Amino acid sequence: MPNMASSEAPADRPPTEKIRVAVAGCLLAAAAALLSGPAAAADDAAARGWEHLRQRAYLPPDFDQEVFEALPEVWEQPSRDRAAAASPHERRRMAFRRYGLTPDPRDPTRPLQYVVGADGSWTMSCLACHQGQVGGRSIPGLPNSNYALETLTEEVRLVKVRQRKAFGHMDYGSLLLPLGTTVGTTNAVIFGVALMQHRDRDLQIVSRPPRFDMAHHDMDAPPWWHYAKKRQLYADGFAPKGHRMLMQFLLVKENGPQRFREWEDEFREIEAWIESLQPPAWPGTIDRGLANRGRGLFREHCGSCHGEYARRGTAGRDTYPARIVPIDEIGTDRLRFDSLTPANRRDLNESWFGHYGEAGGIDEPEGYLAPPLDGIWATAPYLHNGSVPTLWHLLHPGKRPTVWKRSPEGYDDERVGLEIESFTKLPSGVKRASQRRWYFDTTRPGKGAAGHDYPDVLDEDDKRAVLEYLKTL
Repeated sequence: MPNMASSEAPADRPPTEKIRVAVAGCLLAAAAALLSGPAAAADDAAARGWEHLRQRAYLPPDFDQEVFEALPEVWEQPSRDRAAAASPHERRRMAFRRYGLTPDPRDPTRPLQYVVGADGSWTMSCLACHQGQVGGRSIPGLPNSNYALETLTEEVRLVKVRQRKAFGHMDYGSLLLPLGTTVGTTNAVIFGVALMQHRDRDLQIVSRPPRFDMAHHDMDAPPWWHYAKKRQLYADGFAPKGHRMLMQFLLVKENGPQRFREWEDEFREIEAWIESLQPPAWPGTIDRGLANRGRGLFREHCGSCHGEYARRGTAGRDTYPARIVPIDEIGTDRLRFDSLTPANRRDLNESWFGHYGEAGGIDEPEGYLAPPLDGIWATAPYLHNGSVPTLWHLLHPGKRPTVWKRSPEGYDDERVGLEIESFTKLPSGVKRASQRRWYFDTTRPGKGAAGHDYPDVLDEDDKRAVLEYLKTL
């Protein structure tokens, strides 16, 4: 992605429009990069890894083209009538927008998040959660903060009943496990626990009764360009980094141990693609004097946890301490931390995924892993559960909204993050589940926005400087 931090939009444009023009230019470049993926670089393994993600179905199909095309028939009004009156192209665009899908630049009729087979089958890929957009433009490796997995699965199931088609693993699984209570977040941690419940350390299937004591909670996926810096994975850093750990969500009953071993080389290449990703540059203008002041404040107050960052275009190197911050110190919502037992973590770390314990791992971490912050402007919402919509709100803990609703593609260039409406409580007129999931309610279990109060030591001018500096990372 080109560095457009010093680019200028025409002077007669309003500030918001300047940034939207810059965003469009920068992210069009990202979309162009997706056309070739990392093949434009010298790393052939990374290029092959990108193609595996786009074309290889590692899971059973979720639904078929006929089901997808019929989805608008089960939408609420007036969306249903609007879709019925629309052209096929517009109806597909409406469906992509509703479910958080982004078009594949090679074939815009297909989404990047699903592998669409020649037989019309649609199969979820890793990109479902790890390929998102900002301002309507795709950025490789960006979390998909628009993904409406629960809504899509519910509506697919309704259409399958109408079409008398068999249910798939997601249709059945979602009857036992919540998939995600808010658009853009998923119950991914508990997916992993539930899947591992029925495997031994060699990944052989073991017959065990389902668990009903799991602490369901939603998580915001991390940006994949942070992967190269990390040594540990997940919010609490308990799992060792490695290509095998990327495979654990393939543990459906159709995939036996032999398939994981057959696919291991492909996931080495997928890992190579992930490690090749670079953070996107802030696409607007930056107040360099203010950002330089913020740099010093960041180093003093934030660097010990989040690292230090070389200036773009220089030969300097970043440092990243990979510090796990004790849960009582960070003070953020602890349901994610408490949801896994030492035995849960040990089962994963001592299995084939963790090289039978030889790769390392932490069965009893102290808290949450402070992440790198490269490209942080693009990765809203913030905190591990996606409860904070903008960087401004992250820097102003006392002003974080209780309930907020994002727009599907809007970007707040002033507060740096999602464009939102704020509410004191969930509006009473929001009844349908698909509509309710667009509202993030921080009063619900696991969705709290408290904690990370460190910015309160800064005055307002200092916070403005740090916010400006964060755009440069």
